[in-house]
Amino acid sequence: MAHDPNDKKFKKWLDILQQESWQLELIISGFAIYGLFMIIDPIDLASMRAQNDNNFYNSLLYQGLKVSWYIITVNLIAHVILRGLWIGAIGLRYVSGEIDYEKLNYSEKFTRNLKKAVGSFDNYVATLEKYCSVIFAVTFLLVFYLLGLLVITFCFTLIGLWMDKDDVPQWAKTWVATPLIIFLGFGLILTFIDFVTQGWLKRKKWTTKIYYPFYWVFKYLTLSVLYRPMVYNFLDTRFGKRLIWIVIPLYLGLTFLTGTRFSTSNYLDMEMNTNSYTAGKANYFDTLDQDVSFVDRAAIPSKVITKPYLNVFVVYGSSVEDDVFFFNEDLKPEEDKRGIFSAASDGTVNWSQRRNGLKEYLETLEDMYTLTIDSLDFKPEFVYAQNPQKQLGYETFLDLDSIPKGKHILRVRRKDHNRDSVYLRTIVNIPFWFYPK
Repeated sequence: MAHDPNDKKFKKWLDILQQESWQLELIISGFAIYGLFMIIDPIDLASMRAQNDNNFYNSLLYQGLKVSWYIITVNLIAHVILRGLWIGAIGLRYVSGEIDYEKLNYSEKFTRNLKKAVGSFDNYVATLEKYCSVIFAVTFLLVFYLLGLLVITFCFTLIGLWMDKDDVPQWAKTWVATPLIIFLGFGLILTFIDFVTQGWLKRKKWTTKIYYPFYWVFKYLTLSVLYRPMVYNFLDTRFGKRLIWIVIPLYLGLTFLTGTRFSTSNYLDMEMNTNSYTAGKANYFDTLDQDVSFVDRAAIPSKVITKPYLNVFVVYGSSVEDDVFFFNEDLKPEEDKRGIFSAASDGTVNWSQRRNGLKEYLETLEDMYTLTIDSLDFKPEFVYAQNPQKQLGYETFLDLDSIPKGKHILRVRRKDHNRDSVYLRTIVNIPFWFYPK
């Protein structure tokens, strides 16, 4: 049922709801904080999977979700703490009423200073109430700001990927894509200036003529049509303007603090990568855990190998197929299917072409890769596979009959190219110990 905003009954109902809103805030905050701590691990795992699969779109989405998670969690925890303090202040006010500075029996200088700096207890309760309500509202405003930024970033990405396609004519790149990028870039700068200056571009006649077309487009791209009334309600008060200036430096400071670490060595690192001298968790299947959920480049079963063969899994990287096409141009399809595809297709070439080309594809990979244990080279015999972490790749088994007991280094190398020159590039060195039973 529609309500007339000028109706006295409706306004009275809003006033009552406003006074009782703190109960809804606490209920929502409590459930939200519980739910947020339940979903952060799945978001982290999905983000890591997207990064390992070099899936830019999902990676961007999950990174945005992680930032949103931190914004909402920090704000709601602060809200619950302040609202708890507010409830405590209300209970104390019922017991002891106002602050009686005379009963404190302080010196005249301290009494005068406290009356000026602290003021009345009712004013303190009102200030807490204001901060609690504002923090709750700002939380979701910041998330919408972030979503708007993600939408604009996604637009830039789509235009860039469209320009990279070979079948896009040059005139379309020059007269469609380039003007769109310039418009979006210039509009993004103007929108940021207007945000930082709290609407300065809307105040001048000459800036209004320039800014309005960008504003009209960006109000949809930034999703501001959903939350503009709340923004302008903030900016029409001195408190709201001050809060906007405080929030940005506050989050920059929190970002800096969360990025700080403590080191106990000049040479050793807790998150070290695997090489000839270090053994990281991400290259041995039996050491993968919740902290390291995915294989980094390549992996073997364990640091200690007791069987007469070595299983080697090589992770598929997004640049591998480009190299396959470079070394075997016959495999390059007429239309590159990589990237976003419709659910009606599977994102690959047709079945017959895939069946006929898969053997040649693996043979090209085998020719590109060289697996070496110490100084002994092995020709891999790859099969397409998926490891327990659901990473795509290819695996092979190396015969260790001619390998003596003790420490060894598995070196994974791949043919690469720089223009027309071809060279072997080291992907990873993995140390292991061979002690057959």
